[in-house]
Amino acid sequence: MSEPIKNRYEFSIFFDVENGNPNGDPDADNMPRIDPETGYGIVTDVCIKRKIRNYVDTVMEGKPGYDIYIKDGVPLNVKDKKAYVAVVGKDKLDKKDPEIDLKLRDWMCANFYDIRTFGAVMTTFVKDKLNCGQVRGPVQIGFARSIDPIVRQEVTITRVAITTEEDFEKKDTEMGRKHIIPYALYRADGFISANLARRVTKFSEDDLKLLWDAIINMFEEDHSAARGKMAVRKLVIFKHKDELGNAPSHRTLDLVCAKKREGVDAPRSINDYEIKINYDACPEGVEIICRE
Repeated sequence: MSEPIKNRYEFSIFFDVENGNPNGDPDADNMPRIDPETGYGIVTDVCIKRKIRNYVDTVMEGKPGYDIYIKDGVPLNVKDKKAYVAVVGKDKLDKKDPEIDLKLRDWMCANFYDIRTFGAVMTTFVKDKLNCGQVRGPVQIGFARSIDPIVRQEVTITRVAITTEEDFEKKDTEMGRKHIIPYALYRADGFISANLARRVTKFSEDDLKLLWDAIINMFEEDHSAARGKMAVRKLVIFKHKDELGNAPSHRTLDLVCAKKREGVDAPRSINDYEIKINYDACPEGVEIICRE
């Protein structure tokens, strides 16, 4: 792998949904998540990171160093045990080794991309009172929020496939429901610490390039009838010259904004919005990079 990153970053992701449910709320009959006080739509950080993990897993296909820790079908303690076996050996435990916990942590960071990126709590494997530690990853992503309040619609559907033989004798169709948003544009902000990358996880320049690709393409391998049409429309990256940054994060993130175009009351496409960047107010030592 390449060297750990040397620059701090902030970034803003703009993505939209058309006739779909970007992030259902299990506490509300799987309806699209919403801020009840304002009506703005919400997509959780966990949902966004899941898309990134899935893309990396699909593209890298088990390449050494790019396994995924938080993944369907494999218990976490099975993956923790891999570190124990690789670092300690089944019969070679030296309980007097003062650095054993750090060695386990470093092995996990080196082998799992999402730990190296987002961090993880790896305390499931407690044999011999060891664990793989708790890692705060250099990449953090906040909740996404819609640019405008959303309208949640409940669509009634019918199907000709009857569930049971008893019901088949009584009816020809069954009813169902889908929860959708006709259209909404969302924004999520993220932060990347070069200091944590250097000191803890060794998140590298190659990892960073893969992260940008994963964000841009995170919905391309995730299409489904439930989520409708989703796409990342713009990724705005703020690259600092130094490891600890050259300006507070709010000053960089406030440089970009999205709003409805004049005369648009009910947006139904990305063309109903304009995303503006105030290049003139960019702090010294910060570079603005845009990807679409």
